[in-house]
Amino acid sequence: MNSNSCTPTLPPNAINNPPWLGLSVLLLAGFVTIFDLFVVNVAIPSLQADLGASFAQIGFIVAGYELAFGVLLITGGRLGDLFGRRRLFVTGMAAFTAASALCGLAPDAGFLIGARILQGMAAALLFPQVYASIRVNFNGNDSRRAFGLLGMTLGLAAIAGQILGGWLVHANLFGLGWRSIFLINVPIGLAAIAAARYIPETRAPQGPTLDWPGVLLVSSGLALLLVPLIEGPGKNWPAWSLAAMAGALVLLMVFYHQQERRRRAGYLPLVDMQLLKQRRFALGALLVLMIYSTSSSFFLCFALLVQSGLGLDPFLAGSIFAPCSLGFVVASLLAPRLVARRGTPAIVAGALVYAVSIGLLVVQVWAAGSALKATHLIPVLVVVGAGQGFIMTPLLNLVLGFVQEARAGMASGVISTLQQVGAALGVAIVGILFSTALGSGTGANHYISAFVAGMLYNLGAALLVVMLLLMLARTQDSEFANR
Repeated sequence: MNSNSCTPTLPPNAINNPPWLGLSVLLLAGFVTIFDLFVVNVAIPSLQADLGASFAQIGFIVAGYELAFGVLLITGGRLGDLFGRRRLFVTGMAAFTAASALCGLAPDAGFLIGARILQGMAAALLFPQVYASIRVNFNGNDSRRAFGLLGMTLGLAAIAGQILGGWLVHANLFGLGWRSIFLINVPIGLAAIAAARYIPETRAPQGPTLDWPGVLLVSSGLALLLVPLIEGPGKNWPAWSLAAMAGALVLLMVFYHQQERRRRAGYLPLVDMQLLKQRRFALGALLVLMIYSTSSSFFLCFALLVQSGLGLDPFLAGSIFAPCSLGFVVASLLAPRLVARRGTPAIVAGALVYAVSIGLLVVQVWAAGSALKATHLIPVLVVVGAGQGFIMTPLLNLVLGFVQEARAGMASGVISTLQQVGAALGVAIVGILFSTALGSGTGANHYISAFVAGMLYNLGAALLVVMLLLMLARTQDSEFANR
């Protein structure tokens, strides 16, 4: 999403008369794209029962959306700069609506995986236009208000993914079961397309060139890395899985050199590798990758524990998890003010709270064993969500603050991509641990052991985040002392 690199072409009086009605349409689009990141988790047991989906296929259904979404985010932003952000909004929403219908009509798990990948690709066209359109059509206090409403909307989407999604699956409206969580996007999408005329059309006056070879290289490299991580364990790591991961490393190295050649030739690369040579930004990028690798994997493990392991229905399971999302939203609103007062140490404290709360959750689940009551987990879930909110939201602002304003668009595209790729990577790694510990077991004790095994990765990643943040804080202190 490198639209910051060009001065946007604005419609007359766009800033003087900000399009608040158009904002409501943008918020609706942001809601559905994030809603679909979370809603699948509450439907996992239903998907397994109805489609006979294997654990690896469930991993693809979750991670396929995230990977396609993340890898194509930068390209989606560039296309909006080039062809017009409202036009790409309509195109992306139309594709998202069609892909959602395909998901809802999927006859088997393989078809659903393909439809989810298409849905993620459509979201990558759609979502960057939400941010870019708000940025160029609102200014000053209006801009802060608009982005505040966007942040609140995205937080509510995460909560709705648990509660509304759980209710839709449990209510089994018209006998649709899990299919309703996708089909609900169809009327919403059609309404958004009809109302898109209220969004002013904007574009960059000199559209950046599209680096299609770079898109192909990074997409193929990440796919070859994640597919064997999800599929390999269930098939005892066949030779093709190891060859695919080796091929992934080769493609990603080729991507690095291709991007450098493109930069030296004077063209705009997908990723300016010089950014990664800045120690603070590189460290921050690794932090974003690690912390987001604990997000979707956590939802996946918890949904399997309380539904398949403890036998809760989807609505009750989503309702129990909702306080975690509520803790995240509240902490996200409080975090910027706290960080403004205390600086990076406040983020370190948030990361420590997050790591400790994950550890307490693991201990509580393990100690209770088959006598575990899911409602007893609500207090620690609130703290887990608050820990996430205190680190994730300010961390993004901190990392983007390390780059010059001229590179802000490029940096935001890199960070947005790492958020989704990290989430997909976490699902792959935790899936290995969870499925290995679960084996062929079906009882509550087996799912408790599998949950604990999967969460050990999240605990380790959270502790690593604390250490990396301490390194980042020392780096900032030393640079400040040398000035």
